[in-house]
Amino acid sequence: MNQPTPAPRALRTDARRNRDKLLGIAAGVFAEQGVGASLEEIARRAGVGIGTLYRHFPTREHPVEQVYGHEVAALGAAADELSRQYPPDVALAEWMQSFVLFVATKRGMADSLRILLSANSGLFTKPFGLVPPTLQRLLDAAVAAGTIRADVDAVDILHGLSGLYSAPAGPEWEPRARRLTAVVIDGLRWGAPKI
Repeated sequence: MNQPTPAPRALRTDARRNRDKLLGIAAGVFAEQGVGASLEEIARRAGVGIGTLYRHFPTREHPVEQVYGHEVAALGAAADELSRQYPPDVALAEWMQSFVLFVATKRGMADSLRILLSANSGLFTKPFGLVPPTLQRLLDAAVAAGTIRADVDAVDILHGLSGLYSAPAGPEWEPRARRLTAVVIDGLRWGAPKI
């Protein structure tokens, strides 16, 4: 007779705190040094032993995957918060600028993200799937308010913004990406039908 698989136990408060701290440190280290960064460096900056890091993340790809998933979830939460605080077109513009920062942090993670994509990682594909509907929700609200044009969708915009990945890295990358994003936003507003 097959025994049911026990549900995973919830992390203790201190273990959860260590894991969250490791993820935050890993995000910063990956943004600085790329995914080739030393896992020992991440553990050292987090103030935990390397064994603690490996208990939470058994392979090099695990922290990359978890950082990515955490940041995509934060983009979704930001969309909700922005929608509560601003008119729809401003919420959309602010979210798109947040997306530019998200892209910036992924530049150093590109190789591992490609590995995860080719491995069909469930943890990778699930969060990525949240981006298009989040953007579409913001677009729909702005179209309904009559503040942006109605002839584009989330996929169009994501394709347009994906060119930011191919721009040469350097100190001017982020300001240039922000300016280009502002141009896209202005293009969405130009000639918007009034409802």
